[in-house]
Amino acid sequence: MPTAYPTRLLILLAAAGAPVALLVGAAMPALWPIGLAWPLTLLALGLLDAALAPGLRVLRPRFEPPDYLAVGRAGEARLTLNVQGLKRGRVEAALEAEGPLGLTVPRASPAVRGDAEAVFVFGLSPPRRGLVRWEAVHLRWRGPLGLAWRQARTPLAGETPVGSDIRRLEDEALRMFARDAHFGAKVQLDAGEGSEFQALRDFQTGMDRRAIDWKQSARHNALLAKEFRTERNHQVLLAIDCGRTMSEPVNAAPRVDHAIHAALLLAFVSLRAGDRAGLYGFDDRPRLNTGALPGVGAFTVLHREAARIDYGEQEPNYALGLTTLSAGLGRRSLIVVFTEFADSTAAELMIETVSRLVRKHLVLFAVMEDEELETLAEAEPLTSEDVTRAVVAASLLRERDLVLARLRRLGAHVVQARAEALGPAALNAYLDLKRRDLL
Repeated sequence: MPTAYPTRLLILLAAAGAPVALLVGAAMPALWPIGLAWPLTLLALGLLDAALAPGLRVLRPRFEPPDYLAVGRAGEARLTLNVQGLKRGRVEAALEAEGPLGLTVPRASPAVRGDAEAVFVFGLSPPRRGLVRWEAVHLRWRGPLGLAWRQARTPLAGETPVGSDIRRLEDEALRMFARDAHFGAKVQLDAGEGSEFQALRDFQTGMDRRAIDWKQSARHNALLAKEFRTERNHQVLLAIDCGRTMSEPVNAAPRVDHAIHAALLLAFVSLRAGDRAGLYGFDDRPRLNTGALPGVGAFTVLHREAARIDYGEQEPNYALGLTTLSAGLGRRSLIVVFTEFADSTAAELMIETVSRLVRKHLVLFAVMEDEELETLAEAEPLTSEDVTRAVVAASLLRERDLVLARLRRLGAHVVQARAEALGPAALNAYLDLKRRDLL
C-alpha cells in the first residue's frame, strides 16, 4: 500500500513561514491564529498533491532480472515504469535483493526515458558465486505540485544464479576441443581410436596389423582392417567437496571455485564427446545432485546448478557423501572427486570409502597443489622460526604424498595440479582414461 510523506520543498516552505508566524504572534498576540494559516495551507496542499499523484497501478512496474550472472562480469537488471503524466526526475527506484548481488547503484534514476516509459538500469557486479533472491522494488514519486512523495514496495519473486564466467569457460573448452590441448592430450578421440567397432576399410601402410580382419579379408579377397571409434554414453559424475577446507582461498579465489571451473570444463567436453555428465556437491551431507544428463544442451543446466554449491563451514563426510552418490548410480561410472584433505584422520575416512567405491566405479581424484606449503618448505631458512615452519610444511607434504600413493594403490587415479591448471589436467586425465578404454 503506497504511503505519503512531504518532500524537501514542503519542509523548506514550512520552515520559511515559521519565523513570520512567530513574529506575528509576538507583535499581535490577538492575531496568533493567523500564524497557523501558513502551515495549514501547506498541509492541505501536500495532501492534495499526494492525492493527485498517480497510483501504483498506473505506474505498472515491470522488473526484468538477468537469467544468469558471472562472477566479476558486469550485468544489469531493468525496471520499466509507465510515467505518462509525471515530470522528468519525479520518480525514483531502489532494488532490494538477497545474495551476492554486487549492486553498484542501489538507487537508480531513469537511464532511458520516452514519452510514456522510464527504464531504470541497475548495474550488477557479483563478487562471488551463489544465488540472488529478488525481494522487492521500492518506488517513490512526487505529485504534480512537488510537495509530497508517494512511496510503495512491490514484492518480487525468483532467483538468479551467480556462477563461473561461461563465455570464458566455453571459449577455453572450444580452443582445447578444436586442437591438441596445451598440455599434450587430444580433446576428442574419434574414428581410429577406442575399441568400439565402426567399419571396415582397406589396410594401409602404417596401420596396426592387429586391426586386420582376416576372415573378411579372405571373403573379399582384399586386405581389410577394422576401424574403431571412441565409446560414447559413459557416465561422468563430478563430485565437488564444498566443505571448510575447500572454502579456503587459493590465488585470490576459494578452492571450490577453482574446482567448479575445472568440473564445468570437463563436463562441457565430455558432453561434446557424447558422454553423460552430472554434478554432485557435498560437505557434511549431500547438497546437490543433478544426475547424469545427456546432450550438449545439458551444460546449461549444469552451470546454472553449479551456482547452488555454497561455501561450506563443515568438515566433509566422505562416507555419507560418496556412498550416497554411488547408491544412486545404476551402472559403472567415472567419478571425478574434487577435494582437499587437511589431516590424516579425514584422509583415513576418505581412503576407507574409496576402497569400496573402486570395486564398481572408476574413480579419479583431482587435487590442487598446496602452493603455500611448498613455498614454506622451499623458503631459505634465515631464522629458527623459518626452520620450524619448513620442517612442519615438509612433514605435511610427505603425509599428503602418502595419502595420494595409497589412493593409487587402491586403484583410484590421481591428478594433481596448480589451481589455475586443474581444469586442463583433469581433462587430460579423463581423455587418457577413455583412450585406454578404462571407462
